Amino acid sequence: MDAAGISITYKSFVGAEISAVIEGLAKLRITVFLDYPYLYDGSLEYEKEYLKTYVNSPKAFLFTVFDGEQMVGATTCIPLADETEEVQKPFLDQGFDISSIFYFGESILLKEYRGIGLGNRFFEERETHAGSFPEIKTTCFCAVKRPDNHALKPTNYVPLDQFWKKRGYQKSDELVSYFDWKDIGDNESSEKPMEYWFKKI
Repeated sequence: MDAAGISITYKSFVGAEISAVIEGLAKLRITVFLDYPYLYDGSLEYEKEYLKTYVNSPKAFLFTVFDGEQMVGATTCIPLADETEEVQKPFLDQGFDISSIFYFGESILLKEYRGIGLGNRFFEERETHAGSFPEIKTTCFCAVKRPDNHALKPTNYVPLDQFWKKRGYQKSDELVSYFDWKDIGDNESSEKPMEYWFKKI
């Protein structure tokens, strides 16, 4: 039972263990990433295929939040050396040693479970896992960059920059990836710039 009186449980999975909950994770990603700033019009088939990247990495980590049988929150991390080419590309282009970096994937939580400290818990769990490997010196994640005047930006939208800074992360002025997906309301997919945040461990 958490501080808000919600009965939740936590479960962790490593590598191939993630396959046991891959459908629930895929559905949660689609639900949460539908909102701004991602506006992601996703498909279950694509998500399940993408998440095999984590299943196939022995050091990949998934931390989940369940309310009964429903997965309501999740966060992932994986050695950058095991990530997809589009994630690795800007690092390799600039000569980074990707074997020393752990990449943090999504932190996703249904709206009714936000504001009870799980955002910090997600970072703590991933940082602890990444820090268990002596070769890892840096953790990082990326976030989509939307124009300030985006038509679908909610009037009460608050970016997470200050939260990330309080966790010790700094935004890179050099590294940018371009991920391709279809926004809600669009007929075709398009590239979006993704900015990177770093922390030494």
